[in-house]
Parts: sequence; structure tokens; C-alpha cells
Amino acid sequence: MEERLSKLLSRHGIASRREAEGWIQSGRVSVNGQPARLGQRVEEGRDQVCVDGKPIAPPPKRVCLMLHKPRGYVTTRSDEQGRRCVMDLIAGCGYHLYPVGRLDLNSEGLLLMTNDGDLAYHLTHPSHEVEKEYHVRVSGAVNRALGVLNRPMTIDGERLQPARVKVLRRGQDSTLLSVTIRQGKNRQVRRMCKAAGLTVHRLRRVREGALSLGSLPCGSWRWLTEEETELLRR
Repeated sequence: MEERLSKLLSRHGIASRREAEGWIQSGRVSVNGQPARLGQRVEEGRDQVCVDGKPIAPPPKRVCLMLHKPRGYVTTRSDEQGRRCVMDLIAGCGYHLYPVGRLDLNSEGLLLMTNDGDLAYHLTHPSHEVEKEYHVRVSGAVNRALGVLNRPMTIDGERLQPARVKVLRRGQDSTLLSVTIRQGKNRQVRRMCKAAGLTVHRLRRVREGALSLGSLPCGSWRWLTEEETELLRR
């Protein structure tokens, strides 16, 4: 059965679909000895697909792990500025994985990593609206901000869907909020809080879809069970 070339490369765990499309555009991928085209369809077993001149290997077992990302790590495979990368934390896992979505340098919490391109696509494509919940410690006029955060917002010309925001705990100098979103735009929660007049002191992702971070220690990771992976697929 034919499929898009970028999907095949993702299914083989070589790259995410977005990365694969970049490789195709830069000429790193060929099909039957000819430069690949963006959007090209291929059939495994019929067409020979090569990356950097080497035929792709059979797809590995599809796996997914949950990492409790600490602050101070970037969600990339490598970094030109020499900053620590999340790949360093899973170096001994035995698989070539890539992150599902992102957490910025100063954010922490649940980060999924996989070689399953279909699962990654399902979790990140806007049409699927997978919920992501964050615990956010803030300071500022929280009561006034709640009315802003729970309504549709437009930030930098970008319209955002309403979030679900509630107070978990109030302290003398700060408040802990639960913020649940379905879009996952770049630094969305931080941008929303800033637009509502709040200062973010700490941001931690605690849930993605039906999967919660639980008691996994910061900096540690674990494999997902088949049951957990199926929950994510739904």
C-alpha cells in the first residue's frame, strides 16, 4: 500500500514527519535512485528509499517512553549553544527516539518520546485537540486573571482556544494554578499568563491526554505499557 514518503520515514523511526519533509527538501532522500519529492508516495517493498545514500532499515519495534524533563534542558536532539538536551537523559534507552512536542528550557514535567510516527502525529496535530494540563505557580492579580484566561484570547495576532484554569492552592506570595489547553502553541501557557497580567515562576506539565506524570522523579524516564500507549491513541 502506498503512503507518503515522510510518513514512511517517520514510521521507521528515522525522523518525525516534519524533520523528514525537511530532509526531502534538502535532497538527503532518494527513491529508486532519484531525488525524492515533497509529498511523494511510495510503497515499502516496491520502492527503494535511501537517506544520505543508505537504504533505510526495516522499521524497529514501536516504543514510547515518558520522561520527567527537568528545567535547564532543551527539547531537541542537539543544541548549537551547547545547552543540555533531553536526549542526554535517555541515552541508554537503546532506541532512536524523538520528542513528541516541546517543553521550553525553563519548563519541566511530562515529555513523551517515541519512534512511532503515527502516535506522535496523533498527539501533536491540532485537529485531534489532545488535552495537556500544567501546574503553574504565578504571582499577580489572580482573581482578575482567571476571567481573562478562561475566555478565548488573541495574543500577537494568534487566536487561542479557551483554556480551563482553576486555583489549586493559594500561598502568601504566589498561587498554584491548573491550566488545561488543547492547542499547544509555542510557549502558549506562558504567553497567556503574561497577557493576563501574571508572572510565571514555575511551570510543570502533569498530564497529556489520559496519561499523567504521577510520581516519576525529575530527570527519570520509564517505558509506557501497551495499555498506556493505546489510551494515548484514543
